[in-house]
Amino acid sequence: MRKIYLSPHLDDAILSCGGVIFEERKEGDSVEIWNFMNGIPSSKLPLSDLARSVHAEWGLGSAKEVLDLRLTEDRISASRVNALPRYFGFLDCIYRHDKKGTPLYAEDIFVAPHPADTELVDKIAIAINENIEPDDVLICPLTIGNHPDHVIVRRAAEKTGHPLSYYADIPYALRFPGQLTEITKGLAENLHRVSDEGLDVWQGAASAYSSQLDVLFGGEEMMKAALKLNWRASRGVYLYQKN
Repeated sequence: MRKIYLSPHLDDAILSCGGVIFEERKEGDSVEIWNFMNGIPSSKLPLSDLARSVHAEWGLGSAKEVLDLRLTEDRISASRVNALPRYFGFLDCIYRHDKKGTPLYAEDIFVAPHPADTELVDKIAIAINENIEPDDVLICPLTIGNHPDHVIVRRAAEKTGHPLSYYADIPYALRFPGQLTEITKGLAENLHRVSDEGLDVWQGAASAYSSQLDVLFGGEEMMKAALKLNWRASRGVYLYQKN
């Protein structure tokens, strides 16, 4: 049996569940992180203004430069929690275009998935089904924050028909606690304890995503404080399941 965390981007699973992953590996569980939106877009299509703006926030230039750095960060982070990362190579929403070459997300990344992404849901569902075993445990984002890539991965996971647990998307769960309350209504919650050591490892693993920390948290120290504050309430992390 494997525990498989479905991570839309190169940071979601560890930012949200790094302490739990560490504790599971410490207990001898097999843990994998499946990353989906990490492909390099074709150089034949120009980057959208939104993509260039996001790159500027990260202090990076080309899409290849971005992905090379972020993959390096992710491998370091995964090694710190002793989990196995896998990469499926689908495009991030900021790089996706329709068949005419028009960006699907030209102005904002916190909107409902574009109708053209219906096919992407199917492709990710197929990829999951082709790689899971009957006894695998899948842990999927709740989609707090409504990022389209998170929504797409959840829809794909649910389309497989495989039993799921759900994790609260950090940092969005910290920013929008009302959404957390609403989206978990009717779900059973299961507290997974995280030790002091687990918190330290979790913070260290999250620190590997140096290109993302300013944008997501305002810097490394604020990230560590946010994770600690979240952990302190229960000394663990809640995962959720449908009753």
